[in-house]
Amino acid sequence: MNELPQQLVNGLLLGSMYGLVAIGYTMVYGIVQLINFAHGEIFMTGAFGALTVYAYILPDGTSMWVALPLMLVGAILVATTVAVGAERFAYRPLRSAPRLAPLITAIGLSLALQQAVWAWYPGAKSARTFPSIPGGPFEIGNVTIQTGDIFLVCAAPLSMAFLAYFVMRTRTGRGMQATAQDPDTAKLMGINTDRIIVVAFALGATFAAVGSVAYGLKYGQIDFRMGFILGLKAFTAAVLGGIGNIYGAMLGGLVLGVAEALSTAYISDIPGMDKFGSQSWADVWAFVLLILVLLFRPQGLLGERVADRA
Repeated sequence: MNELPQQLVNGLLLGSMYGLVAIGYTMVYGIVQLINFAHGEIFMTGAFGALTVYAYILPDGTSMWVALPLMLVGAILVATTVAVGAERFAYRPLRSAPRLAPLITAIGLSLALQQAVWAWYPGAKSARTFPSIPGGPFEIGNVTIQTGDIFLVCAAPLSMAFLAYFVMRTRTGRGMQATAQDPDTAKLMGINTDRIIVVAFALGATFAAVGSVAYGLKYGQIDFRMGFILGLKAFTAAVLGGIGNIYGAMLGGLVLGVAEALSTAYISDIPGMDKFGSQSWADVWAFVLLILVLLFRPQGLLGERVADRA
């Protein structure tokens, strides 16, 4: 069982990435009751924004330690621009429409973003190599942390600390809570709900951009399809933690990541289950967990934090 600590660390790292993306789903749903299925593709555009900075803007030979902060800025700028544009031109006109209309629009936007990157980004018809952080891996006791995970180890807790401060301590954060509770009353109290919704989309995209850089560093390559499965897993994490609950999104991501890592590592050891524990089945176990949560605790681990609306 010496492998168990390593698998737990692997799962927590993977789950942190899921949680960062899941925050975008849960923030948007908590405020406008919209499942933004294009959020996975916003995550994808963030990764290509980071790659653009490194491959086409910075001089050749730039140190990765210098390039990484600039890549993160590029990822955030691209992802937030796409997210805010989607809110303004795709979702806002449908805000009073039946719920099925923005949901279908989100799916269409997801496909459109995929195909736009595939058609117009140089070399995107196949996987693009993502730059890596030099050095490592690092040994801590019996646990090995890969160099590509160092960014995630630092970024995930800092992102959550910033989000907690923003939501609980700033005026805009309190306005988001009020809008999530009752948008009509929030308007009467002088809160600009349109601005609050834009901030929610931008914040969700920012965390997705951080996750996209972590993904590229971890796996060493990105492609135009990367947001589809990861976006579905992040949605699973949001539902697992309690859709609309920002802390539940990160908790759901961690639980999902650990479950995926352990199932991949150990289910193949069960007699007759060797075909089901391989990495190719990791996605299956994630969605099995989603089905179980929907069956036995549909409100999620921490429960929804969305008020009932007439």
